[in-house]
Amino acid sequence: MFEYFYHEILRRTVIGFGTLFNNIIIKQRNSSNQIVSQIKVPLAYGPTQKFLARLNQSPDDLNNPTQITLPRMSFEFTGLNYDSARKVTATQSFLVPLKTDNSKVAKVFMPVPYNMEFELSIMTKQNDDALQIIEQILPYFQPAYTVTIDLVDSIGEKKDVPFTLTNINFDDDYEGDFSSRRALIYTLRFTAKTYLFGPVPSDSSKDIIKKASIGFVAGDSNASIRDVTYRTTPVATQSYTNNVATTLSSDLEISTDTFNVVDASQLVVNEYITIDGETMKVTSVDGTQIQVERGSYGTPITQHVLGTDVKLITSADNDLIEFGDNFGFDTTFWLWKINLKIWMKFLIQRMKNQWN
Repeated sequence: MFEYFYHEILRRTVIGFGTLFNNIIIKQRNSSNQIVSQIKVPLAYGPTQKFLARLNQSPDDLNNPTQITLPRMSFEFTGLNYDSARKVTATQSFLVPLKTDNSKVAKVFMPVPYNMEFELSIMTKQNDDALQIIEQILPYFQPAYTVTIDLVDSIGEKKDVPFTLTNINFDDDYEGDFSSRRALIYTLRFTAKTYLFGPVPSDSSKDIIKKASIGFVAGDSNASIRDVTYRTTPVATQSYTNNVATTLSSDLEISTDTFNVVDASQLVVNEYITIDGETMKVTSVDGTQIQVERGSYGTPITQHVLGTDVKLITSADNDLIEFGDNFGFDTTFWLWKINLKIWMKFLIQRMKNQWN
């Protein structure tokens, strides 16, 4: 039932959380409001009790003017629980191209939503140091701060993971009288809404339908049986290969279908080109003047300015159609529609003849 896989999703989320707080600085001033020291607060992974134990073993470090021990921050991954509010159908899947080979795709089941619990501890000797750190953190969480994390590297799956601040606690850790205070501790708790993915197959290309065929059979005897089969394949409506053939030598207005290019040697009649997201079919080439059918495959007709790239759509682009993108059909599809209409007229007329 189970197979080995490891996407490092939990590890990447932990690293993403820690990265948020690895560049916090505090400044200490004298009675004249002049900056006397600037400290980058060290951040480490580990429980708060671990650092407090070190403080108790060497309490004299707290009195050092350089404050080698404090201030300090630590964070820890404290819990993991299933989030039923973000649940999707367990059998739902999607296709995505592999990063190692765009010609191959993987069929991946929808990820499972989980909430990761984090705890960030801020330990300082002086209250002003703690307040400086807190004020550099809290404004970004209202109450969530979203980080984009590359969860599954093999398929380039990135997710926006919100880190939500759920609770803030303050603790004045001391032993004995007021003068023997050890540390001020602020504890911030966060929840990260992440996703866990299952195994990713090496190649699911065989499951993709790349050609559709439909057949019609009519007749009441072997002598009069007519068998017609029509096939259609998807074609690209944009240039995935970024194949720039030429550039516009004049503006192309919305109301016109004729324009000039710098070099028309690579443009062929009945082939398709794309300019700034608008796909066009070339109907005529006369020198450097081109005539086209605007807005092919339902792409929006827009204005294009002098110098814009004119890109070719070739058969190489058909193999690079990205999943979820719009695509068109080759000419056999439209021929099928026309022939089907003629074929239906033939069948209707034949039925009338039989009734008569």
